[in-house]
Amino acid sequence: MILICGAGAFGTALAISLAQNGSVTLWARDPDHAAEMQASRQNARRLPGVSLPDTITIATGPVHGGDTPCLLAMPMQTLGGFLRDHATALAHRPLVACCKGMDLTTGLGPTALIARTCPGTIPAILTGPSFARDIALGLPTALTLACADDATGKTLQTVLTTRTLRLYRTTDTIGAELGGALKNVIAIACGAVMGAGLGESARAALMTRGFAEMNRLAHALGARPETLAGLSGLGDLALTCTSDQSRNYRYGQSIGRGVGFDPAVTVEGIATAHAVLHRARSLELDMPVTQAVTSLVKGELRVHQAMDMLLSRPLKEE
Repeated sequence: MILICGAGAFGTALAISLAQNGSVTLWARDPDHAAEMQASRQNARRLPGVSLPDTITIATGPVHGGDTPCLLAMPMQTLGGFLRDHATALAHRPLVACCKGMDLTTGLGPTALIARTCPGTIPAILTGPSFARDIALGLPTALTLACADDATGKTLQTVLTTRTLRLYRTTDTIGAELGGALKNVIAIACGAVMGAGLGESARAALMTRGFAEMNRLAHALGARPETLAGLSGLGDLALTCTSDQSRNYRYGQSIGRGVGFDPAVTVEGIATAHAVLHRARSLELDMPVTQAVTSLVKGELRVHQAMDMLLSRPLKEE
């Protein structure tokens, strides 16, 4: 039995994929949403047109305790509150974060936030290049599962791998978290460039220099370079910076075009940019792309001004 807390698009997609292996409980915060899904056997609000297998049970209300793995499929900025509200039920079971970013209040990534809020649990993170609809439709997808406890990581890797969802394992939770978080910031920058009509070459340059920033911060925080070069870093960066399915990329496009963006859509890269910039300054790290994105989302700069700022920086070796 797998418990997935969070009935958004990604949580629902994971439930559909994992239902290939056995029974799954999909927990929804909103009772009305849970009732809708139970009646229609699909998540019309978040993932329309995809049926929920009979092996998925829809739940709401108090989260029940147990020792089975729990996947936390919710936005990063709501994770801390959920952990505090359900700490007793979540204790003494593996908790797998399925969100990307840094908590604005604490500056922590998902696994560190889990460890601080729910002592005694074994935290892990599932991250990498993926879109919810691809997973739900059974399209081949590969992700990174990071868990500092390798024995638990091996068990989770076996339990959470399906016929169409392949997991690669690492103990480098810091690197996996940072790759998933920072690529969203770079995706906003790439979307802004494309939205403003600055061209594919500019996007390629931003992806490359953004990847250098990702590695700079990751190295300072003790991550392993090979993690950033893997699925959770370079792989996720490539997907998120080039596809209109990416919310962060679409948000950047709206900035570049000077049009509004639906406030109901979660854009993790906004909060992450602020948190990362604060952390980088405390470490005296130079992260100009992140700085530019922060200024863009605050409305302090327009895209052409931000690009001029980046292009006018002193020349240096790569």
